[in-house]
Amino acid sequence: MKAVLALENGSLYQGVSCGVTGERTGEVSFYTGVVGYQEVITSPANAGKIVVMTYPLIGNYGVAKKFWEYGRCWAEGLMIKEKSRITSNWQAEGDFVDFLKDNRLLALEAVDTRTLMVELRNKGEQWGIISTRDFNPQSLKRKIKRAKEKRKDYLNQISVKKINQASGRGRQIAMIDIGATRSLLAQLEMLGVGVSLIPYDASADDILALSPKGIIISDGPEMDKGLTTVVEGVKGLLGKQPIFGLGTGCQVLAMALGGKLKKMHLGHRGVNCPVIRPGCLKGEITAQNHGFVIDQASLKGKDVKITWQNLNDKTIEGIESKKRKAFGCQFLPVSPGTGEVNPILREFVKSIK
Repeated sequence: MKAVLALENGSLYQGVSCGVTGERTGEVSFYTGVVGYQEVITSPANAGKIVVMTYPLIGNYGVAKKFWEYGRCWAEGLMIKEKSRITSNWQAEGDFVDFLKDNRLLALEAVDTRTLMVELRNKGEQWGIISTRDFNPQSLKRKIKRAKEKRKDYLNQISVKKINQASGRGRQIAMIDIGATRSLLAQLEMLGVGVSLIPYDASADDILALSPKGIIISDGPEMDKGLTTVVEGVKGLLGKQPIFGLGTGCQVLAMALGGKLKKMHLGHRGVNCPVIRPGCLKGEITAQNHGFVIDQASLKGKDVKITWQNLNDKTIEGIESKKRKAFGCQFLPVSPGTGEVNPILREFVKSIK
């Protein structure tokens, strides 16, 4: 079925629907990884986004339960160059297109994703709409404008509704759930840590009543309405227990410490983003998914040290405040391989011994 992606600047991209029919609006983002499409679709950090897959062939290794990052899809839509006609992987439990339809995801194939990405690179990330029934440019532009004015609050859907206290004798930590993924929880389990998931709107007193050895602020959707509530809660935790913010959680931590965020022209997204510690010559390759960064000028006089920077544009990728027992990284602590734990998670667990 014929379908179209319209950007808020008026650009139109034709395609063919390969998921469900209808209309979806959201910020048009992108993902540069060769693999990982199922993780991207199901990650809460991509809630409300229309994701452009830059790798041209999607769906070739199918889908499987082990690759779910959450129990449902959060992306609003998907833009791909070509869907694979076959599924070839020993782990596959289903077909990619069937997965799209079963999870009510609107996706377009046969899209000129290369030209689309060049436009996003040159003009910046922006909002858009996918439609299989309305092809009028002016009508679509009005719908995008209305959607931007009525931004959704995703955290009350993503976060746990009550404190899920961990069991076991291992070191207990509290995780403020603004989009905790299964892969993150699995790595912490390998480290022998018990994790209590905390609602995003829990008070500092409720969290401290659990007597955790440390606190993690998970990754999640950026600039969500509910993040203001999270920031206020984290302010009451500073200096009382070790705090680690990752991804959007690092942005929350920065705001709680008095910093501010600024919108990037083009976000850092994908699995090949280089970072480096200031004053060090050794860089590292990381996975990232953020369109906002911490404003360095806003940290002046806040007793906050910059611990990581992006090697390409020198934007902040990590911060630390020893006085307030807090540190964070803007990149994502993905597992380096099957059964392995990201070193930065080991660093945090070591700090709470």
